[in-house]
Amino acid sequence: MSGAGSAAFDGDAASRGPVRPSGLLDVLNVASVVLDTEGRIVLWSPQAEELFGYSAPEALGQYAARIMVHERHLDLVVKLFADVMRTGRSWAGAFPVRRKDGGTLLVEFRNMRLLDDRGDVYALGLAVDRSTVRRLEQDVALSTRVIRQSPIGLAVMDTELRYVSVNPSLARMNGLPAEEHLGRTVREVLPLVDAGPLEEAARRVLETGRPVVDLAATGRTPADPDEEHAWSLSLYRLEDAVDAVMGVAVSVVDVTEQHRAGVEAEAARRRLAAVADASTRIGTTLELERTAHELAAVAVPGLADVAAVDLLESVVKGRRSTLRPAEAAVIRALAVHADDAPEALRAADPPGQVARYGPDRLVTECVRSGRPVRVERVTDADLPRIARSPEAAELLRRAGVHSYLAVPLIARGEVLGALDLKRTGNPLPFGEDDLLLARELAVRAALQIDNARWYQNARDAALTLQRSLLPRHPPVTGGLEVASRYRPAGAASEVGGDWFDVIELEGCKTALVVGDVMGSGIAAAASMGRLRTATNTLAALDVDPAFLLEHLDRATVGLDQSIATCVYAVHDPHLRQCRIANAGHLPPVRLRAGRPPELLDLPTGVPLGVGGVPFSTTTVDLEPGDRLVLYTDGLVETRQQSLDERLDALLALLDGPDRPLEEVCDLLLRTLHEPENSDDVALLIARATPPAEPGGAVSP
Repeated sequence: MSGAGSAAFDGDAASRGPVRPSGLLDVLNVASVVLDTEGRIVLWSPQAEELFGYSAPEALGQYAARIMVHERHLDLVVKLFADVMRTGRSWAGAFPVRRKDGGTLLVEFRNMRLLDDRGDVYALGLAVDRSTVRRLEQDVALSTRVIRQSPIGLAVMDTELRYVSVNPSLARMNGLPAEEHLGRTVREVLPLVDAGPLEEAARRVLETGRPVVDLAATGRTPADPDEEHAWSLSLYRLEDAVDAVMGVAVSVVDVTEQHRAGVEAEAARRRLAAVADASTRIGTTLELERTAHELAAVAVPGLADVAAVDLLESVVKGRRSTLRPAEAAVIRALAVHADDAPEALRAADPPGQVARYGPDRLVTECVRSGRPVRVERVTDADLPRIARSPEAAELLRRAGVHSYLAVPLIARGEVLGALDLKRTGNPLPFGEDDLLLARELAVRAALQIDNARWYQNARDAALTLQRSLLPRHPPVTGGLEVASRYRPAGAASEVGGDWFDVIELEGCKTALVVGDVMGSGIAAAASMGRLRTATNTLAALDVDPAFLLEHLDRATVGLDQSIATCVYAVHDPHLRQCRIANAGHLPPVRLRAGRPPELLDLPTGVPLGVGGVPFSTTTVDLEPGDRLVLYTDGLVETRQQSLDERLDALLALLDGPDRPLEEVCDLLLRTLHEPENSDDVALLIARATPPAEPGGAVSP
């Protein structure tokens, strides 16, 4: 029954059927010898042949004592044999035996009396090499001592992944007595541990025999149900002496401290990365809304699942704001960003919306006190103090918002607003490390937001001033159909001093003006306004264009921005001509039917403000249907291409079928003007029309 191919039954054989035999008897190599009452050998097993060296034919019928026992032990063995046969009591012991080859072997014996169905008596001897027995005993003793005293958790699981054995260390780790593990799976013993990866690894080990080392696992056990623990597991397949798979041995080492240290180190690394990221991503422009969006995007997903940037409305308007204890906060949402949290996103104030938050709201508390507000574990009772409305509170509840943090945005000692953070998918609550990172981001972003706010206020003021100075001309004058555009500079620069004007003169004549004051901001806009006023005053005198530019040149004395370029043209529909003078400006384009567009060949002249250089007037034909395009350099100048290439592109766009003037204006701006251009653009297009006669008729 000890052979590798035999079957064995355990105590539950009736229900489980035959199972594979243990290999222990094969390791012991137990020899069986049966003697009759005279001490002669009547049965001799193959193991006995191997142990003693005699074949069955050589041993059978021989007196066992004579061939197996040394002469000096013969009397003792004969007496022991007689006692067993007489009393029926078994005897066990070890003594040296003589092998056929003359060698001596210490053998452990078990002797017992047998009785067959006819009443005949025999003696059964079981013999094992004593060194083999001692080796197994030592192995078992060592294994038992190591397993019981090891600080490492050890377990044996059968092929169905049920606990067979658990050492005291693992029982302490799991917080359950060893006997409560037996016959149960990991899922049944530790329901708060994700057993899936462990079971998958164990099945792979059972199938392949290849160990799995340092498998990471995390979870909670009855030993410490309130704290997350981490373990390192190693799994090895167990096989017996005949290579039958017995199960899996599992070693478990608690690495919670190392895991926490690693998590903290990773959190610190992420904080540094987030701060470095913020330094490069926040404040790339001086646009207020874009800066707010950059802050929200940096906060998600590394710090929060939902981030909103809110400013006090008074701050947006350029006023300082202090909130009294019972005063509500009027807040404008600038940006909101979410990572896979659509319902939480719907609950947030849409960018641009202004909302009133009562004094009991957490964001109001944050901006009023200038201190962070943190709710580590949000309950249903907290949501109304976070959300803008009961409907929004319900959306936050459904989104699974479980932790909240608001940090103030403070720049130059003034509270501007708050960075509002929520967690939905990230299972961890906001901790001290998160608060440190949020405050660091808020400090860095607040200064950028404040710069953008003041820049935007100054830019809006300059733009308002400049727009107020630009004309509201009629679309049709005495002899011209006119369209115009003004485009401020890109967001990264201030408004410039570009302007245009359409001035109706006596005799159906029309003056067209396009100019560009050097510099930017309010000073440039103010200088542009004074030049435009002077141009209108001089134009009313119907003077020669060159004479008008000479007077404008003198008018620049005392201006903050004293250098400007200008083109001044007077159209006479009766003469079908334009008289044009140029003060350092780009040449106008003339378009005539059946001919390619052309840059007018005019004396360029010097800019206004240089002084001492006379200007000249050039007369060009402008028949009904002909068009004149005047523009500032912001339309065509770029850093990537030469001016000649850009002027060629302008002529190519104008070369084609006649279009409505408004459509041509849009085409030129859309195609030529770079969005981030650091200069503004003034564009004026005029088409000559037949002049109206005093009675209202149009002359041919």
